[in-house]
Amino acid sequence: MAERMVAKQAPVFEMQAVMPNKEFGTVSLEENMKNDKWTVLFFYPMDFTFVCPTEITSMSDRYDEFEDLDAEVIGVSTDTVHTHLAWINTDRSQNGIGELKFPLAADHNQRVSRDYGVLIEDEGVALRGLYIINPEGELQYQVVNHNNIGRDVDETLRVLQALQTGGLCPANWRPGDATLKG
Repeated sequence: MAERMVAKQAPVFEMQAVMPNKEFGTVSLEENMKNDKWTVLFFYPMDFTFVCPTEITSMSDRYDEFEDLDAEVIGVSTDTVHTHLAWINTDRSQNGIGELKFPLAADHNQRVSRDYGVLIEDEGVALRGLYIINPEGELQYQVVNHNNIGRDVDETLRVLQALQTGGLCPANWRPGDATLKG
């Protein structure tokens, strides 16, 4: 039986990553918490595939909106940082992802993917899981879908904004709409 993760402390992570400046660095949940940032953590199956670059480039193209909401975006796969860098150095017109505005983390040992419940054990890759974690480290939102379906950046931003209202947001709530009285 799967264990509930939402409304609990998110699994702590620290991973090697390719940073936006194309240098190797480290990303961690604790660092984001220390900086009072929301974390948008999203897993994807692997580099040099077909659906993944559409999601990653869409998130990067909208990164400024996440930054305006005090959120750090981190993309994660079970590939290595070297594979990530090769993919970043490949132009978008060649199925690469080009310049990115957020880090791509390497969960090569598959620990973080397993901790977040998205690892397909027999394939060694992650499902498309997306998690929004508040600055206190509590997992506020999770969605996991099959690897053949890309995620919607508009919906991710909408949910992040709804969570940040601190209120009760009805169905179809949009930024600027009233929240419900509790």
